[in-house]
Amino acid sequence: MVDVAGKAPTARRAVAEATLRLDASVRDLVLRGALPKGEALAVARLAGIQAAKDTARLIPLCHTLPLAHVGIEFAAVGDDAIHVTAEASTVAATGVEMEALVAASVAALALYDMVKGRCRGAEIQAVRLLAKSGGRSGEWRRSAAGGSA
Repeated sequence: MVDVAGKAPTARRAVAEATLRLDASVRDLVLRGALPKGEALAVARLAGIQAAKDTARLIPLCHTLPLAHVGIEFAAVGDDAIHVTAEASTVAATGVEMEALVAASVAALALYDMVKGRCRGAEIQAVRLLAKSGGRSGEWRRSAAGGSA
């Protein structure tokens, strides 16, 4: 692990996203909470939050962080997608980018698990960091074109 003992704790925040593409009819079932497996969005939200808390256990060399907040939001996109946004924040000596990315990924995976029996072609796309703040490097946001801003 990188030694962060000499770094001052600062407020840090990261936002990541993932997109689940699926059949429009199945997406409608998800959004209405009408899947046979139950409330997919509630399950995915809890899975993403739990995953953020377990990031250091899942990803080698990640520091264990005292998370102050993890939030997972869902939004319908077009006719055939659900957008997952995960936000993580802490006051620590290292950032929470990995926690936000793991949260978005696992929330999308939980949605996939909930729909796979009805939509074999479901696909997770565009897992990526959108923004981060705090620490020595300060603020970073992904540009609309997909690169750094």
